[in-house]
Amino acid sequence: MYIQMDDEQQRLYDAHAKRLKMQLENSTDSEFISGKLQVLSELTKLRQICCNPLLLYDDYKGGAAKLEVCLDMINEAVENGHKILLFSQFTAMFAYIQEGLDKRGIKYYTLTGTTKKEKRIELVGRFNTDDVPVFCISLKAGGTGLNLTAADIVIHYDPWWNIAVENQATDRAHRIAQTKVVSVYKLIIKNSIEEKILHMQERKKNLADEILSGETGGIVNMTKEELLELLNE
Repeated sequence: MYIQMDDEQQRLYDAHAKRLKMQLENSTDSEFISGKLQVLSELTKLRQICCNPLLLYDDYKGGAAKLEVCLDMINEAVENGHKILLFSQFTAMFAYIQEGLDKRGIKYYTLTGTTKKEKRIELVGRFNTDDVPVFCISLKAGGTGLNLTAADIVIHYDPWWNIAVENQATDRAHRIAQTKVVSVYKLIIKNSIEEKILHMQERKKNLADEILSGETGGIVNMTKEELLELLNE
């Protein structure tokens, strides 16, 4: 699902993207090579702005378009009797999502990398047997070892650029004993780095995986032109 940013969110995104683009264009070859990890950090900030600018700016007063779309999707799905797995790379994002769920009276469970093994097993058992409709799971924590066939909707709040990891997470609802059709949604901010990376993945399937999965080896091989392509309108 493609989503248009809120006006204030768009202005903030554009300012960050323009600044990074100017830094890249004005950098010498040696500055570009030595500064690639900083570029990775700035690209991550752009992705956070797409999710919710409050992830970066505590005093942000504008809207977060993707958050509202996600909450509306969940609300409608719950009203129609569905159970949902919600994945995000940014675990801090769950606080904002769950605040919205609380306001709507929607119950949820949460599983992140800090959740102990015994608690993980307990939460999975509960979700598969009770009426709690939403399970918020950090993407890497939910990649393996979970059987969550009670869910029939999977939402990827923000794209994880390693497609294999993303697919592993989706497969939590596609285990043995799944009897329902499972619908999978990816929420993508239109005209943003999220959309650009998806296009790049189609052409260079491994490149984006390496760069933005946090595994920094791939960024060494990116040219300045390829990085600028992520920032072009």
